[in-house]
Amino acid sequence: MPSDADMISRDDARPPFFVGLDLGGTNIKIGVVDDDGRTLAYVSLPTDAIRGPDDAAERMGQAVLSVIVEAGLQPTDVTRVGLGSPGTMDIPSGMLIEPPNLPGWDHFPIRDRVAQHCGLPVTLVNDAGAAAFGEYWVGRGRLYHSIVLLTLGTGVGGGIIIGGLSIDGEHSAGSELGHVIIDCADDARMCPCGRRGHLEAYCSATAVVQRAEEALAAGDESSLRERISAGEPLTTLMMAQQAEQGDALCEEVIMETARLLGVGIASFIHTIDPAAVVLAGAMTFGGSKTDLGRRFLERLREEVRRRVLGSVTDRTVIDFASLGSDAGYIGAAGIARTIQPETTATDNH
Repeated sequence: MPSDADMISRDDARPPFFVGLDLGGTNIKIGVVDDDGRTLAYVSLPTDAIRGPDDAAERMGQAVLSVIVEAGLQPTDVTRVGLGSPGTMDIPSGMLIEPPNLPGWDHFPIRDRVAQHCGLPVTLVNDAGAAAFGEYWVGRGRLYHSIVLLTLGTGVGGGIIIGGLSIDGEHSAGSELGHVIIDCADDARMCPCGRRGHLEAYCSATAVVQRAEEALAAGDESSLRERISAGEPLTTLMMAQQAEQGDALCEEVIMETARLLGVGIASFIHTIDPAAVVLAGAMTFGGSKTDLGRRFLERLREEVRRRVLGSVTDRTVIDFASLGSDAGYIGAAGIARTIQPETTATDNH
């Protein structure tokens, strides 16, 4: 959540105003932002996905109205709401299709249900696309005309922004960068989507932990064994901590992850030719604040340089994101900001 220092008052804000929702499998983040992407008020609530989408839609609508009041505004002061959601979706119809992180929410008209409960027009966007737009609008990508964002966490998400446009694709499946193929072998690792060789199958936090577990099962020495024996679950955070203390296995798995990400990013650069590629999410190993994060980034850049045309890679910025977990709701609000005022709540075009 934004710190108090990052929040602005109603008097300092510049209208018009927008609300952004970032719907996650665990929590929902909601913020009111002004025309410069600055936050006036923020709230987080549990998703409680097991209670179903109708319950969540009602609570989101109520929370939108509550956070508007907290910002010192009236609902009539807000132009539009942006809703970033994970999972497969039909963006033009505002429908969730089969979101894997939200079991039981299949074929749910989430955009219109939230609009019904808050009384404001709502725009549905992909959550990673929203995070990408947040970084493009007011974050690490704000100086560039085009960016690619990768969210590294339990899975691998992606967003592509070109000239202020989120690339969602003809079937709302654009920017699914985690499913780019980096290994075409018949025995390539299985992605959670059920297909082999995808970037997510190698570079998600889930995959990184799995590769470390396989190395341990094969007999590789590591300080991880002591912590696991003490009852701690193996996580990428634990691996980062042990790598910082010189654990060779953790270092090897993390740097191999950077190499494999570089392979995927090379394909993105040759396909999109963005001005910048930005890394976000929980699995950035401390980012630019840690020695491990900096080495991770340099290893990734090294692999990109090996694989991308020199005239391109010399001009493509690759760096960590700057907005953290705020990017999703800020970007959802930012995409809502691009919608023409006469567009209705049931028309996302």
